[in-house]
Amino acid sequence: MLSNAGIEYAVEARQLTKRYGDLVAVNCIDFGIVPGEIFGFLGPNGAGKTTTVKMIYAAVPITAGTLTVFGWDVPSCPRKIKSILGVCPQEINLDPDFSVYKNLVVYSRYFGIDSSRARSRAEELIDFFQLGEKRDQKIENLSGGLKKRLLIVRALVNDPKLLILDEPTTGLDPQARHQIWDKIRELRRSGTTVILTTHYMEEASALCDRLVIMDEGRIIERGAPAELISRYIGRDVIEIEDFDDGVEEHFAAAGLKYERYSDKLYIYAECGRESLPSVTKIADTGNIILRQATLEDVFLKLTGRQLRE
Repeated sequence: MLSNAGIEYAVEARQLTKRYGDLVAVNCIDFGIVPGEIFGFLGPNGAGKTTTVKMIYAAVPITAGTLTVFGWDVPSCPRKIKSILGVCPQEINLDPDFSVYKNLVVYSRYFGIDSSRARSRAEELIDFFQLGEKRDQKIENLSGGLKKRLLIVRALVNDPKLLILDEPTTGLDPQARHQIWDKIRELRRSGTTVILTTHYMEEASALCDRLVIMDEGRIIERGAPAELISRYIGRDVIEIEDFDDGVEEHFAAAGLKYERYSDKLYIYAECGRESLPSVTKIADTGNIILRQATLEDVFLKLTGRQLRE
C-alpha cells in the first residue's frame, strides 16, 4: 500500500485499474513518484507496465481508480498534462521525410512553441545530445542508436517536467546504451522527473532511484534496487552446476538460502567467500561460480524463470 505522509507526488496512483473486456491488464495498483527522481517499472512481457505508463500520459483511458500528474487528474486534464510531458515510445516513429533538425522543429509546433523558440530549442538539444554532425541527415541514414537518441531528444523539445522513457535502449550496443544513461542522469540532475520501463536489469540498477516490479497486472514489490537485492538475495550468489541428487537437503540442513532451476542451484549469501568452503564441500563439484548479487536475481526470484509470451 502507498502512504503519502504529506508528500506531493509528481505522479500518484490509487487503486489504478485497466481492463480490456475480461482481461485485467492493470489490477488495483498504488504508487507515488517523487519529483526529480528516476522511477522504474519492471516486469515480464504482459505484466502491465507499458499499459500503466500509457495511462499516465493519457494514451489509454483509466477503467477505475485515481491517477494524478503534478496534482492534475489525468482523465479530467489530459491536455494540460500532455503539455508538460515528454514521451519516448518503444517504436521509432520519427518522420522519415525530415532531417534530424526538421524533426525537432516540426514536433515543437505540436506544443504551440513559436518558430523562433522551436529553432533555438532544436539547436540546444542537438548540442546536448552531441548530434551536431547528424543535424541535416535524413532519418533513414541514421543508425539504430542515433534514432533512439533522437527519440529522447524529441521528447524534450517542450522542456517537460516529466519524461517518460519506454524501453529507450532496447537493441542498442553497450556504448550507445551508456551514452543514453549519461544523458538521463544529466536530466535528473537538472530536476526532470523520469519514468523508465526496461527489460535490462543492469539499466534499472544503474539509473533508478526507486522502482516497482509488476507481474500479471499487480505490483509485487517496490523499493530502491540495492534495498531489494539486500532483502531478497544478499550480497553474493554462488552458482552450482553438475551437482548430485539430494544435495539440496544438505544445503537446507546447513541453513543456506538456495533456489533450484533446471540444472543449476543458486545459493544466496551475505558473504559468499565465507560460505564458499562449506558449499564446495557439500556440492563436491568443480562447477561453482561466486559472483555479486544483482537486480536480475531479484527479478527472476519474484517473477520466475519461465518464458512468457
